[in-house]
Amino acid sequence: MHPETHLVIQLQSLDQRISALEKEVAALPKHIASIEKTLESHVRKLEADRAALAANQKDRKKMEGEIVVHEQKISKLKDQMLGAKTNEQYRAFQNEIEFIQKEIRKCEDHILELMSESEPLDQNVKRAESALKEERQTVEAEKARARERTAADQAELEKLRAERREAAGKLPAAIRANYDRIRKKWHGVVIAEAVEGLCSACQLTIRPQHMQDLKRGDQLMTCESCGRFLFYNPPVQIEDEVRVAG
Repeated sequence: MHPETHLVIQLQSLDQRISALEKEVAALPKHIASIEKTLESHVRKLEADRAALAANQKDRKKMEGEIVVHEQKISKLKDQMLGAKTNEQYRAFQNEIEFIQKEIRKCEDHILELMSESEPLDQNVKRAESALKEERQTVEAEKARARERTAADQAELEKLRAERREAAGKLPAAIRANYDRIRKKWHGVVIAEAVEGLCSACQLTIRPQHMQDLKRGDQLMTCESCGRFLFYNPPVQIEDEVRVAG
C-alpha cells in the first residue's frame, strides 16, 4: 500500500472522530436546554396548581365569612322579631330569616364542592413538589455530567486536531486539496476499500487494469466512478499466518 494511502486513511479516521466529537459537543447544550425546558414546564404546572389551591382556599374563606355575616343577620332579625306588633310583621321577619338560611345552605354546599375540589389539588401540589425536588437534582447532576463530558471532549478534540494537522502536513498540497474536495462531496467518506473488484463505497466495478495498478500500490489512486481514493488490502492466506507463527 502506498504511504500516502496510509496517510489518507489516517486522516479520514481522524476527521470522523473529530466530527463525532464536535456533534456531541454541539448536542450537549441542546440536551441540557431540553431537560431544563421540561423542568420549567413542570414548575409552571406546579405554580398553576398552587394558584388553583390558593384560589380554592380563598373562596372557602369567603363563603365561611358570608355564613358568619348571614348568621349575624339572622340573630338581629330574631331579636327584632320579638318586638313584632302584628302577624304580618312576624311573618315578614320569618320570611327574611328563611331566605337568609337558604343563602347559608348555598354557601355550605359551595364550601363542600370547594373541599372536594381542594383534596386532589392538594395531593397534586404535594406530589409535584416531591417530584420537582428530585427532578431538579437530576437536572443538576445531568448538567454537571455534561460539563465534564464537554471538557473531556474539548481536550480530546485539541489532541485529535493536532494529530490531524500533523497528518495533513505530510500530504502533498494537491492531494490535500483533493481530499478536502472529496470529503465535502461525499460527506466525510474519502477513501474506500476495493473488495472483489468493487469500490466498497459506490459498489461499482473497477476496471481490471485499474485494479491491477491499485494492487501494485505504486501511487495513490481514485475510483473512476465516484472519485474517492481507493485502497487494496490483499487477503491473508492461512498458510502465511501459520508460517509466521512458526
